[in-house]
Amino acid sequence: MSLTSPVIGYTLGDQAGIGPEIIAKALPALPADAEYRLIGRAIPCTPGHPSTETSQAALEHLELAAEALKNGHIDAVVTAPVCKEGLHRVGFPFPGQTEFFAARLGVHDFAMCLTGKKLTVALATTHIALSEVPGKLSTQELVRIGSLLVRFLQRTGIRHPRIALAGLNPHNGEAGAFGDEEQRIIAPAVTQLQAHLPQADIAGPCVPDCVYRDAASGQYDAVLAPYHDQALIPLKLIEFDSAVNATIGLPRLRVSPDHGTAFNIAGQGVANPSSTIRAFQVARASVH
Repeated sequence: MSLTSPVIGYTLGDQAGIGPEIIAKALPALPADAEYRLIGRAIPCTPGHPSTETSQAALEHLELAAEALKNGHIDAVVTAPVCKEGLHRVGFPFPGQTEFFAARLGVHDFAMCLTGKKLTVALATTHIALSEVPGKLSTQELVRIGSLLVRFLQRTGIRHPRIALAGLNPHNGEAGAFGDEEQRIIAPAVTQLQAHLPQADIAGPCVPDCVYRDAASGQYDAVLAPYHDQALIPLKLIEFDSAVNATIGLPRLRVSPDHGTAFNIAGQGVANPSSTIRAFQVARASVH
């Protein structure tokens, strides 16, 4: 590792997709106060035509990136988009990169966070059916992820984070008229977080149809959402070209652009590197 500047690793993802293009476009736009190091190697392939070879290379490079993070050879890593279907065909047993990096680094306390220039969200539940969300939501899990979110925001330069816990039901359930999760689960989590984290301002339960607008306008630094689409719909509406996906809770940050491989436009030179540039910026900000 460099003694004078942080080392940010990066992978090319599934190289039949837009990963190599967006990385190539992003690198010249990055500040010179860090070293940017390719993990793995470029392989010959046809843009837009994923194969066993491109999936296998993507998996091998994720393994190399995880090992470099674990051993401290890099300070953070930006991973270009991968194709989960292709990875699963070559033996990838994880739902996604979030779970992969946590497992490889031996971390059990982790969560998914998506962050843009105006809006940052963390998810209390991720890829499950909407009908399962109320049964999976718990005060303990909200406190755990809220604590991770506070540490992540502090790590990226916000000394006193302001976090809102969003309600689950319309209008916060109207005092139990149609759902009591706000009173029974979310409010106790807010109370515990306020007690345990005096270095942060914790608010909630916040009415879900207003809180994302409030956060995007600067009232909060982040929102902890009870389920996937409640958070990602406003995030992608506001931050489609600048949001990134970060695995919070790792000793060294893993972050990726919040979009897929886009095989349909690979090789055409039209891919937008904005999310990738933002991913490098977040990775750099996490290193002190």
